[in-house]
Amino acid sequence: MKPWSRFAAGALALGTLAAAGAALSARPAGTSSAQAPAMVVYKSPSCGCCGKWVEHVKAAGFTVEVHDVADVQPVKRELGVPEGLASCHTALVGKYVIEGHVPADLIKKLVAEKSSNRGLAVPGMVTGSPGMEGPNAKAYDIIAFDQTGKTSTYARR
Repeated sequence: MKPWSRFAAGALALGTLAAAGAALSARPAGTSSAQAPAMVVYKSPSCGCCGKWVEHVKAAGFTVEVHDVADVQPVKRELGVPEGLASCHTALVGKYVIEGHVPADLIKKLVAEKSSNRGLAVPGMVTGSPGMEGPNAKAYDIIAFDQTGKTSTYARR
């Protein structure tokens, strides 16, 4: 069983995130017609930058299902986000885990190339990344990670 399937099944029993697992499994190959792949986002209900990132990925064509959760850490652990890569929200796009403020074009690239990576992350909350726009933007790395937690730089912005 895939890690996110176990989490969705456990969430079903708890009644908190059941729809996410059903939404992912109901869409063939994680896509919706004429749009980017479907995405399920787990975030704090009070995080404004997470909401801005969701708007960023929606504007790029993703169909987004948002789940506000009191604690995102269990989701990160269950989905295999390496500890040093954590940010404020976690998303699933098909079989890929997206951690933090990853630019939508790079998520599309990851999916299109059918990467063997487990996911992409922008650790922390970097000013200048999608959803964190503002003065004094900083350069940042988008990190790829695999099933074992091994990381590499996927892109730099």
